[in-house]
Amino acid sequence: MAMLGVILPGLPTTEFVLLAAWAASRSSPWLAAWLENHRLFGPLLRDWKNGGLIARRTKWVASLAMLLALSVLLLTVNHMPSVLFAAAGIGCGALFIWSRPENPKAG
Repeated sequence: MAMLGVILPGLPTTEFVLLAAWAASRSSPWLAAWLENHRLFGPLLRDWKNGGLIARRTKWVASLAMLLALSVLLLTVNHMPSVLFAAAGIGCGALFIWSRPENPKAG
C-alpha cells in the first residue's frame, strides 16, 4: 500500500510504512532488524522510534509531495468538495509533520 501511495494522490505513504514497521517488529525480529538497518528507511524509522523525530529534509520532501498531490487533484478532479476535503486532510498531515521535533532534546 505504501508503494501505491508514492504514485497515487491522496493515498498515504508514510503511515503505511510506519504501520508495516510496527507490525514487522511485532511478528518478525529479522524483518524489523532489516527495516531498521535499511539504507533508506532505517534512519527514518530509528528517528521516529526514538522520540517521534522527523528530519527537516524529510519534512520538506513530504510537504512538496503533498503539494504536488494537491496540484494533481486540482488539475484533474472537477468535484470541488472532494478537492477541498483532500486539501483539508493534506493540511492536517502537514501540520502534524511540522509539529514533530527535529533533533533529540539535550538533557
